[in-house]
Amino acid sequence: MQLIDLTRTLDPADRDLLPEQLRSLAAVVAPTVTYAHPAGEGRYEFAAAMRCTVEDLPGGEGWGSEMLTDFNTHLGTHIDAPLHYGSTCEGRPSRTITDITLDELWCEAIVLDLRNHCTANTAISIDALEAALTENGAQVPAGGAVLLRTGQERFTLADSQFFQYPGMSREGTLFLAERGAKVLGTDAAGWDLSFAVMARKFEETGDNSVLWDGHRAGREREVFIVQQMTNLAALPPSGFRVAFFPIKIARASAAPARVVAFV
Repeated sequence: MQLIDLTRTLDPADRDLLPEQLRSLAAVVAPTVTYAHPAGEGRYEFAAAMRCTVEDLPGGEGWGSEMLTDFNTHLGTHIDAPLHYGSTCEGRPSRTITDITLDELWCEAIVLDLRNHCTANTAISIDALEAALTENGAQVPAGGAVLLRTGQERFTLADSQFFQYPGMSREGTLFLAERGAKVLGTDAAGWDLSFAVMARKFEETGDNSVLWDGHRAGREREVFIVQQMTNLAALPPSGFRVAFFPIKIARASAAPARVVAFV
């Protein structure tokens, strides 16, 4: 069995790659990290904890530790719980990240290769999803995961194209949910179209249904949305399982996760 990591590395250096107009979103890219090296600041932390001097430490070293701040629950590769979409889901109070059982997040998965069926800054159509399903040849696994490969793995935060991605609509989200998918993943920065595209559509039409309709569809059919996945190119079209295991944060609407495929 091969283990394939589908998780983006959380690197505070990535915050500096954001264009100026998107710096306000830095907390969903990576945390701020203060590093204490065993031969540096970690010496003083350890000595203080042990009520001794740095000179007393064996080898003159302390511990390595890191302090994470500016840490958003929707940071990097993360899982959205239904609470993220609204206070109710399927007519009941929305579940939080700790309400979701591990069994629900360890499931069969398929990859839909949409690279030839989607366009940047445009909603992925039902026709595109149907075409990708036909090319895959497998059924959507009941209670399983559908991972959308849009081609965004080509780009890093240093590329403007990273922020110009195909997104999902209400119709597309419900199309997959109604076929049995419970976990919906994407290699794009977001599940819906980008904030800039949605805002422009609203300004042009005055129709508020264009605002985050892909996520809000999760209020009608409960799904768990996983964003900022990576390495989908390493996966077969079907016949594997994925563990989507989030950090266990009480009462949270989402949590960063280590997402690993078992092929």
